[in-house]
Amino acid sequence: MARIGILTCSNATQDLGCSSASCLADLRKRHGSFADYPADEPIHLVGIINCPGCPTVIGPEKLLQRVRALTEFRIDAIHLTYCVKALCPFREKYKQALEEAFPKIRVVIGTHKERISADEFRERVKKLFCQPKKTMIDLILDKD
Repeated sequence: MARIGILTCSNATQDLGCSSASCLADLRKRHGSFADYPADEPIHLVGIINCPGCPTVIGPEKLLQRVRALTEFRIDAIHLTYCVKALCPFREKYKQALEEAFPKIRVVIGTHKERISADEFRERVKKLFCQPKKTMIDLILDKD
């Protein structure tokens, strides 16, 4: 049995409301990067965590601390979501830090099947982040 952990992008989950539904659907269907697991081997999702946010000087250390929460439950592999793959400029640095800290755990960049190009995905995400939205300051200043 493959014991899997998933690491999501905190911008996608916390700011944009991603529920990881596509990642989980493709895990169940063995699509995307989950197709690499033998069909006769059960896949057990141990847990999903999100990254600590875009890093500061201590970014990798914060990431390792979060991933440790999964490693204590004996995961075999950790998948960095498609959002991390397409959006995160630190994914290779994170992958290297994870491989060094947890050499027995396979680190996979990607989860669900890619339905659009990474460039198109980044553009769509950028539009979501750049939409005008009301904030508390608008309420305080009574702006419509």
